[in-house]
Amino acid sequence: MLRRALQAMRDIRERIIADEKSDAFRGRVVWHPAKSLWFSTHLLIWIFTGSLNFSFGAIIVFVGLSILTLCGGHSLGMHRQLIHESFDCPLWLKRFGAFLGTLVGLGGPFTLMRAHDMRDWAQRQDKCHPFFSQHSAIGLDWVWQIHAQIKLNSGPKMAYPDKLTQDPFMVWLQRTAWLQQIPLAVALWYFGDWGWVAWGVSGRIIVSITGHWLIGWFAHNQGPRNYQVKGHGVQGYNVPGPMALFGFITFGECWHNNHHAFPESARIGNTVFEADPGWWVLCALDKVGLVQNLVTPDQVQDQHSVEAITQT
Repeated sequence: MLRRALQAMRDIRERIIADEKSDAFRGRVVWHPAKSLWFSTHLLIWIFTGSLNFSFGAIIVFVGLSILTLCGGHSLGMHRQLIHESFDCPLWLKRFGAFLGTLVGLGGPFTLMRAHDMRDWAQRQDKCHPFFSQHSAIGLDWVWQIHAQIKLNSGPKMAYPDKLTQDPFMVWLQRTAWLQQIPLAVALWYFGDWGWVAWGVSGRIIVSITGHWLIGWFAHNQGPRNYQVKGHGVQGYNVPGPMALFGFITFGECWHNNHHAFPESARIGNTVFEADPGWWVLCALDKVGLVQNLVTPDQVQDQHSVEAITQT
């Protein structure tokens, strides 16, 4: 198990091809038209169509699909499995997780892997652009993360793994990422009405993207820390909230300081007070044989780079 976890760590590092000229700091933030219009269009649909066709059925659809896509898709399918390979599962389940993750609205599997790995690489440098560290005022960071992209003067290259480039389903999913909302929208309209579409597609996308950004901003600016990762220019923070609320609504992703310390761990909430519903789902799937080889913090800890702290 330890050997497999270490191999996963090496695989992730090798996806970013950097040299002595690679610079994580110097660059410019520019408007990303497609990303900005995607968000703005769904925001308008949610505000107007969602308001005119409000119903409790639409809210139920919104909540149910948000839980399914954020937990099963973004947290488990995209983040813990596809990117970090923190557990094993059948190919069909990997593909299903990536599909659900694409429905979140942040992009396809290639997009999510590149965004994650570039940020991960930048935050490990001595100094990186505030676009990567999210050490800007909350309003400016919202504009940057939701409507813009960064173009480094001399950034590294991305080498996508064979599990993406040689999998026709993953390639198709990436090429049709935004179109994947259409069949869902048609189904919601057929079984419900336009309110179901506005809340189950557009509202869910807006809340998911905004929540992903907001937790990320707090997780890089304030909160308690259990660990110090030596040699990293950016440290992560946990975002507990009252009664571990954010642990529940982010399915464990808010314990970001833990994740910085043990990125290849399938478990992110490390104590009983750090709610991690994503980990609970994995444990249940493990019991029925759908997932195996769950990596835990003790299997990936590097005593030379991570030290426990009591600072808050």
